[in-house]
Amino acid sequence: MTITIYGIKTCDTCRKALKTLPDAVLRDIRTEPLTEAERTEFISAFGDEIINRSSTTWRAMDDSARNAPVDTLLAAHPTVMKRPIIRAGDALFLGWKADVQRALGGA
Repeated sequence: MTITIYGIKTCDTCRKALKTLPDAVLRDIRTEPLTEAERTEFISAFGDEIINRSSTTWRAMDDSARNAPVDTLLAAHPTVMKRPIIRAGDALFLGWKADVQRALGGA
């Protein structure tokens, strides 16, 4: 099964996931932003939970930017995405909490 971790290479949580899932491939969304189809798929799967409202990027935004549609936010500010998003075969997971780790055999 192919596992792709969508995140950024400097994210500690993404690094932990990658270390636990050594066969996974990290897709750095800073250097290779999400496509429109990927954004649509992820938003459909996770809704506005995909936005990390405690991130540095979010805190630096003004209210007008924060009130933009989720797709617009992700397109303009990829690092506002909650990380990681993990694609394991046909399944999608958000974050690296214990439930995700168990589901992927990492805990």
